[in-house]
Amino acid sequence: MTHSSAFDFLHGVSGKVVDEIRALDWTRTSLGAPQTWPAALRCQLVTMLACPVPMYLVWGPELVSFYNDAYRPILGYRAATAMGTPFRILWGSIWDEIAPLVDKALAGEVLQVTDMRLDLAREGRPEESYWTFSYSPVFDDAGTITGMICVTGETTARVLAERQRREADERLDLALNSGARIGLWDWNVLSDSVRSDRRFAVMYGVDPAAAEAGMPIAQFFRGIHPDDLASVQQSIAVAMSGAGDGATKGHFTAEYRLVQPDGREHWVSAHGRCIFDDSGRCVRFPGVSFDITDRVRVEQQWRESEARARLNGERVQLALEAGAIIGTWFWDLPTNRFTLDEPFARHLGIDPALGHEGLDVVEVAERVHPDDRPGLAEAVQEAIARGGAYTHQYRVRRYDGRYHWVDAIGRVDHAPDGTPLQFPGVLIDVGVRRALEAERDTAIAELRALTDQLEQRVADRTAELMRAEEALRQSQKMEAVGQLTGGLAHDFNNLLAGISGSLELMALRLAQGRVSDVDRYMDAAQGATRRAAALTHRLLAFSRRQTLAPRPTDASMLVAGMADLIRRTVGPAITLETEAGEDLWTILVDAPQLENALLNLCINARDAMPDGGRITIEMVNRRLDEANARFADIPRGEYLVLCVTDTGTGMTPDVIEKAFDPFFTTKPLGQGTGLGLSMIYGFAQQSGGQVRIESTPGKGTTVHLYLPRHHGPVEQDQAGPVAPLDAAAGSGETVLVVDDESTVRLMIADVLRDMGYRVIEAADSAAGLAILRSKRRIDLLVTDVGLPGGMNGRQLAEAGRELRHELNVMFITGYAENAVLNSGHLSPGMQLLTKPFTVDALVTGIQAAMGAGARRYDPHA
Repeated sequence: MTHSSAFDFLHGVSGKVVDEIRALDWTRTSLGAPQTWPAALRCQLVTMLACPVPMYLVWGPELVSFYNDAYRPILGYRAATAMGTPFRILWGSIWDEIAPLVDKALAGEVLQVTDMRLDLAREGRPEESYWTFSYSPVFDDAGTITGMICVTGETTARVLAERQRREADERLDLALNSGARIGLWDWNVLSDSVRSDRRFAVMYGVDPAAAEAGMPIAQFFRGIHPDDLASVQQSIAVAMSGAGDGATKGHFTAEYRLVQPDGREHWVSAHGRCIFDDSGRCVRFPGVSFDITDRVRVEQQWRESEARARLNGERVQLALEAGAIIGTWFWDLPTNRFTLDEPFARHLGIDPALGHEGLDVVEVAERVHPDDRPGLAEAVQEAIARGGAYTHQYRVRRYDGRYHWVDAIGRVDHAPDGTPLQFPGVLIDVGVRRALEAERDTAIAELRALTDQLEQRVADRTAELMRAEEALRQSQKMEAVGQLTGGLAHDFNNLLAGISGSLELMALRLAQGRVSDVDRYMDAAQGATRRAAALTHRLLAFSRRQTLAPRPTDASMLVAGMADLIRRTVGPAITLETEAGEDLWTILVDAPQLENALLNLCINARDAMPDGGRITIEMVNRRLDEANARFADIPRGEYLVLCVTDTGTGMTPDVIEKAFDPFFTTKPLGQGTGLGLSMIYGFAQQSGGQVRIESTPGKGTTVHLYLPRHHGPVEQDQAGPVAPLDAAAGSGETVLVVDDESTVRLMIADVLRDMGYRVIEAADSAAGLAILRSKRRIDLLVTDVGLPGGMNGRQLAEAGRELRHELNVMFITGYAENAVLNSGHLSPGMQLLTKPFTVDALVTGIQAAMGAGARRYDPHA
């Protein structure tokens, strides 16, 4: 084959693209005849054509396109018309993305772009592809920029593989960080004692029993792989130094290997956090370790699979560059003449001469796998009817009789009236690519199966941990109930023994006629009864169901009034100091209960200072924001804080945790009931506040009593007129007594009769309501709160007042039910008496209920 001398500068280079350059009529382009091309263009063109890396060159005002053999497969269906086409027309589908880069290159910049997404539509349809390329300006013979040259390479396979790996890593990390094997530790830094659960101990190869009791951290370091130990210790040191800020301060994260006793290695991921004291020193270091051996193994497998995929991708690229394109076809649709080039014909075992002359398309279709023929026929007919790009994969029988996967890519051109004219295309060998895809799908399926197994193991382990936590909570609840009931039984047995013994001795002495000893036994029984009442009072305070009479109170006046009593109680060896802030807020509390709580705190402080010391009572106003309120475990708002501080022995954290438990005490046997702090806790809770303890062993303790602010003036004590006990009462005054306890009802009725009243008794609310509905005279209703018969005492009283508007009422209760107290206050004309009560308290309540017309109590009348 002879060539024009105009292309002598191409001597020494060859290939399909060189043939296209020689065959093109360049006079129809803006570059003109080749013999007129500048030397710079000829030099650049020869250099590019000889390079095995995909490259293209654009030259002149229209940026006329040149490319080499390595770049030609990237053009896809455009390859047939690409040579000599202006660059903007050739890549019009992506011009908006690359135009700014082209402008910079033509301005003299050298650009390097990595993994840029471009939709080249090489097969005539949108596609996701990624490219790494560089743009460099090229100069003409005068040194003026007249074009640019591009070196490029497709990175689609690598980018997609990395994306899939990242997604898989995220799923794996989420599943594995939940922990198939999880171990917990808590390091007391000050005492260098690490306590852990059994799983953590087994991971690190230490004795579980010793790990539960606590052991130095160096014992756990022995299980860390020698190559990893230094980095782990460095990470711990950085966390303990307080590096970082906000949520990351003091956090520790590390992944390292553990050497098992049998020599096997396990990977763990450890996460912890330093807890700092006020001086910024790390005092505790709790954390958790996850066994991530399976995850590391999967990651290694994935890296190996990725390496294989990368290698296979490189092989595919080499195959394309080496001629993986099998051949081309041209189908003239009006004449149904189907021509093939020589490589296509030889690949299918067809005589190249027939392929050149043209043959019926049915003869080619016979070489398609029978299972793929219906799909191929449908895709071809659809492309002919629609026009435009076409692509389809199917199997064909090669010259050796074996079937092989191919990818047919073409384009159907229509006449202006829509008549199909021609159908050119190219056939690509995709056997290697499909094998690679199958291998990738297999790896992903295996990875997905492993992930599902890990997620199931995590779910099972989480359910097991939740069941264990529920069992622990139930055990702790039963332990608290056992402690409470045991303490109650012990104290009440002691009190009942005193009462029962005194009553038996009273009966014996009366039978013997020795009445002189009766008073002594009576005093003993009454003393035991008073102690029992005090015990139930403390229990009700702890349960927040004691009867309170809250009033607006000045805390500073209350403390000042108690100072002398406290000094006498704690003794001369202890100094008492009081500090009150300015303009202290008013609080709404039961003042006697607050006095009792303050006295209890000072007695506890005294007992903590056997050799003397100092008690400081401080009162301050404090507004709690969200963070401080959360720390104090109360709603945000305004509180008066009463603080009692001593310089005594202090309390350990374990003692503080149990300080409010009923019957818990650190005092010697017989010197305390263990209900003092629990009563104060119940009183604070019932008053809408809270109590908190701060203590340091050997330095002292501060108890903070938070009481909510009351917006209103202090209520002053007012002495009302007292009716003379011997004042005349009207005749026929009647009292209705309703109580389901017969002994209580009997005692109340006898006292009322001794006072001169008529008494009507009822055992339940139904009987009491029937009497109130009758026409009998009723001047006073004395009723228990908790009644059988369908109504409680408050409801019975309200029903009685509907019938008798002036009816006086006195409630008797063992605790303050919501049915009785309305936000802490009784309605006018109502009195409240708390069980157990003395006869004097009962008489005083009746006299208050009846007012000026009350009778004198004279049991001997």
